[in-house]
Amino acid sequence: MKSHTTFKLFVISLLAIMFSESILAQQGTVNVQQDSKIPQLLSLKKNLEKENKLSDGYTIQLYYGELSKANSIIKKYRGIYGTWPASIEYETPNYKVWVGNFGSRLDADRALMEIQKNFQSAFILKPERRK
Repeated sequence: MKSHTTFKLFVISLLAIMFSESILAQQGTVNVQQDSKIPQLLSLKKNLEKENKLSDGYTIQLYYGELSKANSIIKKYRGIYGTWPASIEYETPNYKVWVGNFGSRLDADRALMEIQKNFQSAFILKPERRK
């Protein structure tokens, strides 16, 4: 008789716990308010990373010297390749033509093998991060 009462008490307790959790459960919504400049900043960061401005990776240098020659080199490069972005960087008093933004040395080496078919003096460098 005692075990029958204990069993009933156990079942009633179990049912009470199950129903109380479903009654006390809360539902809500989350409203996120974000500054309107966040998408602009993310876009700016993405563009800076494309141009090697924030990267700690590797790049390939095609040329170092005067601006007119740098412009002709980058024009020639863009006519041949579209895979990797190219830019002209200025370091007093010379201009550099840089290609790519490679996260690893292996990726840079693979690209260099392809690029050296048309630009024999190209080489890999790891630019210092700009402050």
